[in-house]
Amino acid sequence: MAMTIHVDIVSAEAEVFSGLVEMVFAPAELGEVGIAPRHAPLITTLKPGEVRVKISGKESQEFYVSGGLLEVQPHLVTVLADTAIRAHDLDEAAALEAKARAEEMLNDKSGKYDYAVAKSELAKALIQLKTLDRLRKRGS
Repeated sequence: MAMTIHVDIVSAEAEVFSGLVEMVFAPAELGEVGIAPRHAPLITTLKPGEVRVKISGKESQEFYVSGGLLEVQPHLVTVLADTAIRAHDLDEAAALEAKARAEEMLNDKSGKYDYAVAKSELAKALIQLKTLDRLRKRGS
């Protein structure tokens, strides 16, 4: 049996995942990190993106996180995110609508929209769409 590490993925609303996995991949601020059992302790910020947990063999689960914190202990990984959603629960229509709305805000030169907020919303929508696209390509 392969070595495992316990992972908790928690959003502001609820616990999204808790269980033993063989590997965790997360979008750290400076690039994607891979966490295996007995990894050195680490705390880092996460950027919006996809967290993947390899459960066993080829079985894995994907989650969208809007950013947050990743804490790694030798036998425990905790992902604390403002928003964490199972990738297969993402709403493509809502992501496309959010993308269009953010692009409209960015193109509006009247000054009534906050450019930084619009840019952040666009990035989140694009990451959600990218996550959905990866899921389709994997055949999940």
